[in-house]
Amino acid sequence: MHVPDGFINLPVSAAAGAVAVGAVAVSLRGARRELDERTAPLAGLVAAFIFAVQMLNFPVATGTSGHLLGGALAAILVGPYTGVLCVSVVLLMQGILFADGGLTALGVNITDMAVITTVVSYALFRGLVKVLPRARRSVTIASFVAALVSVPAAAVGFTLFYAIGGTTDIPLGKVLTGMVGVHVLIGVGEAAITALTVGAVIAVRPDLVHGARGLSAPLKLRVGGELVDAAPAAVPAPAPAAARSTRTVRAAGLVTALVLAGFVSFYASANPDGLEKVAADQGIDRKTEPHHTADSPLADYGVKDITDARISGGLAGVIGVATTVAVGSGVFWAVRRRRAGDRDGSVTSFAGGSV
Repeated sequence: MHVPDGFINLPVSAAAGAVAVGAVAVSLRGARRELDERTAPLAGLVAAFIFAVQMLNFPVATGTSGHLLGGALAAILVGPYTGVLCVSVVLLMQGILFADGGLTALGVNITDMAVITTVVSYALFRGLVKVLPRARRSVTIASFVAALVSVPAAAVGFTLFYAIGGTTDIPLGKVLTGMVGVHVLIGVGEAAITALTVGAVIAVRPDLVHGARGLSAPLKLRVGGELVDAAPAAVPAPAPAAARSTRTVRAAGLVTALVLAGFVSFYASANPDGLEKVAADQGIDRKTEPHHTADSPLADYGVKDITDARISGGLAGVIGVATTVAVGSGVFWAVRRRRAGDRDGSVTSFAGGSV
């Protein structure tokens, strides 16, 4: 789904860039309400995990592969605004360091892979959890469905970009049919990865899953054969949220991301992904332009001058995870500090008599 330079013309790419900048700006403000002292450190890790899993292309049809987009996963774990930022950081790292996704097409990719997937998936997720039973299993089910739908939604998004600014003359019906058809299959893989990851985090730390907040049912007691709400005093007081360390979760997540990117990625499918396959079959790629960072030392997810493919790819993956963690954590740390500064400023103003 990473759109290279040359698929979409420059005016539409520039317009998409403006949309992406606006979406990121809105997300930076929204993320200040989502992030706290526990979740801010995890957001950078979520970005790194998405980067790692995106290296694991899985086969979906003859000669075609797919990989995680990550919008649904990020939105459910850390919130929709923070989710947009997580995927945007991943796309920026991939475009600059690994020559994956065009730089002039960065706005198209952020709008399609970060904004559309997050908005569609989280809206559907919230709708489902409202009608499903208030249980952890419902969060996992809603995650599966939301992730499944988000991928063909992104395929439709690309088709709309192509309809407005495509550089080749291909019948729109063929583009739409090809894109949605293959990405429905990829969506099944996306849904499975998302549901398994969300379910795993809920199993150990449900308080860290943004989408699971407020879903716990009140404690019931059986009195005289009937279930009644327990008195507040009968409910054990939970440990303060700030006192519950996230160090173990962060360590486990980082190790998992490093293993996936550094070792498991070597066994990923080498077949072209959904967009590459459709583009080659339909001729969308006839005007593809060379990537601006094609001579990067990490281009194509390998370390330059290292001839052993396993070592080269694994080292590139580890560097990618480390860089994404560092950049993502820096962004979310700054957002968190801005929130703390706003709160301190409000308290000061109130103490001084201002309203």
